[in-house]
Amino acid sequence: MNEKIIPDHITSKSLSELTDLANELVAKLENKKNLEESTEEYQYLIKLNNLIEKKFKKNSKNISENTKLKIKNMIATNEKKTK
Repeated sequence: MNEKIIPDHITSKSLSELTDLANELVAKLENKKNLEESTEEYQYLIKLNNLIEKKFKKNSKNISENTKLKIKNMIATNEKKTK
C-alpha cells in the first residue's frame, strides 16, 4: 500500500507516537457497532501499520549499523593498545 496517502504530519511522527495513534484507532474501531461503515478506517489502519513496520525496520537497521561500527572501533582501539 502507498503510505503517501498518509499526511506528512503523521509520517514524521516517531514510532511510539505512530503506535499510540494505531492503538487509538483500534480502540475506536472496537467500539463501533457497524463495522461495514468502517472500511476506510480499517484501510487507514493497514497503511499506518505498514508505515510503522517500515520505520521499525529502518530504525533497527540503523541501530545494527551503529553497533557494528562501535564494535569495529573498539576492536581497532584494543589492537592499537596491544601493539
